[in-house]
Amino acid sequence: MSALALLRHLAVAALVALWLLPTAGLLVTALRDPGQITGAGWWSAPFPATVTVFRRLAPTTPARADGDAWLHEGQLLGPDETLLAWGLSARDPAALAPGAEIATRAGDLRVAANGRYVLRSPQPEAAPGLRVFLRLRVPPRFTFENFARVIGAEGMGRAFLNSLMVTVPATVLPILVAGFAAYALAFMRFAGRALIVAGVVALLVVPLHLTLIPLLRLHNAIGLGKGFLGVWLAHTGFGLPLAVHLLRNAMLALPREIVDCARLDGASELRIFFRIVLPLSFPALAAFATFQFLWVWNDLLVALVFLGAGPDQQVLTGALREMMGARGGEWGLLAAAAFVAMALPLAVFFGLQRSLVRGLLTGAVKGG
Repeated sequence: MSALALLRHLAVAALVALWLLPTAGLLVTALRDPGQITGAGWWSAPFPATVTVFRRLAPTTPARADGDAWLHEGQLLGPDETLLAWGLSARDPAALAPGAEIATRAGDLRVAANGRYVLRSPQPEAAPGLRVFLRLRVPPRFTFENFARVIGAEGMGRAFLNSLMVTVPATVLPILVAGFAAYALAFMRFAGRALIVAGVVALLVVPLHLTLIPLLRLHNAIGLGKGFLGVWLAHTGFGLPLAVHLLRNAMLALPREIVDCARLDGASELRIFFRIVLPLSFPALAAFATFQFLWVWNDLLVALVFLGAGPDQQVLTGALREMMGARGGEWGLLAAAAFVAMALPLAVFFGLQRSLVRGLLTGAVKGG
């Protein structure tokens, strides 16, 4: 292998690693126990973690007399937890070593290395509300609790279905319309064809932000308002220029003799389109479908304008935005929500990546 080829392979491997590492970190964070996420980074998930927690004294046996005092006993550790240090203040949760004893407002407290505590109190009733901070070493824990909460209680399941209801029609509709338009511009001769092609290319550079308000006013004027039909038509209109341009270039790359022979044999234009041109243009169709699906799935602005932000209309990106405001410190929930949002686009991308590359290269040499 030459040095240039080796350098190329190393560069590709580095790019793949840079892309995969954040994705893997997101998945690992979503699967980790919430108490272990803030203690260490996701790369330490397979190893025991050091965490700081607080627990309230809860005697497990009745108080027993010891001279003029009462002994309250209980357990502070859970299964597979190891006590490293403990304390009574959040400012210094590791002030005392296991086995140490300290005077509290409720009496003298001692916590053993196995988590067993003894509170020597002058009262036969345990002191309510007394907290003990523990520095623990715990084994790695993984759970699907974050995903269950996100899909159920946090409403991401409904938002996922809304995104699917928006994305699938908004991907299929522009392909259907653009396919017919691209075929006409590639194989039919009529007046003004060059102007239409120039107009399609010009529409590729028009910022969609300039069209949002006029298009919404048009929807309101004709009675569409905000709803799924409105957002489907909006995404279809925004995606049509790229679809027509990409499919036309792909069809121009096909041998024109195939279409001419089919016409000589008496095939209609629709038959030629569906039986010959469309199957041969599948890579370009898959390339545009991938781009359109990813763009619509990750869209927030168009969905807010043409669909709304209510609980029944909210898409995944909107739900993520609200969750970041309401659950900003719960990294496990945020990671699970983000992975739910990106799981389907990842599947689509990996499933169509070969067709995506072929579709982008189709028509790169021949065009007109």
